[in-house]
Amino acid sequence: QVQLVESGGGLVQAGGSLRLSCAASGRTFSSYAMGWFRQAPGKEREFVAAISWSGASTTYADSVKGRFTISRDNAKNTVYLQMNSLKPEDTAVYYCAARSYSYIKAPLGGADFTSWGQGTQVTVSS
Repeated sequence: QVQLVESGGGLVQAGGSLRLSCAASGRTFSSYAMGWFRQAPGKEREFVAAISWSGASTTYADSVKGRFTISRDNAKNTVYLQMNSLKPEDTAVYYCAARSYSYIKAPLGGADFTSWGQGTQVTVSS
């Protein structure tokens, strides 16, 4: 399994931007599709975005489509989540996840991913 470490979370005002990073260990990072999930207090974990091994395919939750962008740099073993036009309802712990397949499909849920990071807090103030 691949080990994942997220960073880049923090406090931002509504309308602002943040970029989350997820650094992965292991030489097989490029063979994994990757995803981002989030969990707000008192709510279930929800899918945010995913990207195929090459970066050619991406998919997003409707709630973030047009505002968030997932990307990856296989040379750096890192996946990113650029979050723009943030809203208070985006407040959550954000988790990076690795899928033991190189491709993505829709829909995707937590059960489709096998490795998880520890999470990074994103707080959007109104």
